[in-house]
Amino acid sequence: MSYWTDETKKGAMQSGEGKLARFKTIEISNPRFEANGLRFITVKSPNLKGRGDICVYVPPHLEKADVVPVVILLHGVYGSAWSWPFNAGVHMRLDEMIRTGEMPPMILAMPSDGLWGDGSAYLPHGGYNFEKWIADDVVDVVTSCIDGAGKSSPLFIAGQSMGGFGALRIGARYGYKFKGMSGLSSITSLPQIKLFVQESLKSYVQQDIINEDLLATFKYYRHQLPPMRFDCGSSDMLIKYNRELHQKMEREGLLHTYEEYAGGHEWNYWSEHIIKSLKFFAGLL
Repeated sequence: MSYWTDETKKGAMQSGEGKLARFKTIEISNPRFEANGLRFITVKSPNLKGRGDICVYVPPHLEKADVVPVVILLHGVYGSAWSWPFNAGVHMRLDEMIRTGEMPPMILAMPSDGLWGDGSAYLPHGGYNFEKWIADDVVDVVTSCIDGAGKSSPLFIAGQSMGGFGALRIGARYGYKFKGMSGLSSITSLPQIKLFVQESLKSYVQQDIINEDLLATFKYYRHQLPPMRFDCGSSDMLIKYNRELHQKMEREGLLHTYEEYAGGHEWNYWSEHIIKSLKFFAGLL
């Protein structure tokens, strides 16, 4: 069981040992009240200077000794940890495919972005580190607290829009952790976030182009890039930027898969095409 009793939780938090020692509190939903394989974790993270939420899909019948892949799914602007399951039903689609044998068992970890402004961009700024919240905190909490997830679980990362920017950027910077990465309708360079958010661009900027632009990030970390794919809808407001990224990556010799499909910047598109990302990850196992 992944639910911790108060005694177990208190012991883990006070032991000062292991990956969880830096978290003052971790709260995990009680399986008695969970549905459709979803559970919720709230953790107090030093990178957020407060609490962050993670919604987790756990396939049925996993035991503590099992080791299955963990896919981190990042949401876009305005959303939170509930966005992927309750806007796209991704957990229900994956659950059905696992039951029919179309997909291997996978855990989906769907964290909030830190709930800064309209969207944190999963970057470090303003004294917070929304990047390490994903790359370190979410990984450590899920692999320590969820049956079937452990230190040997293959890790993958994907996201849509701002979450695509975060997934591809974090996947590249932490390529030694992730076995694959995927973006859907991704922002490809930080200034594009102003198409969506109220906050000023300078509130995000770190004066580091490697932090702010996917192509620059890929070039800088090309020695450790995991297999990657990205796609975009042909009527998406970001299609121009995704095409340009694909073309520039080809010229740079950066290996990737790029695909376009009918659709716009909307959940109908992401709900349908996230499955291609999950199948891509399954093919890398």
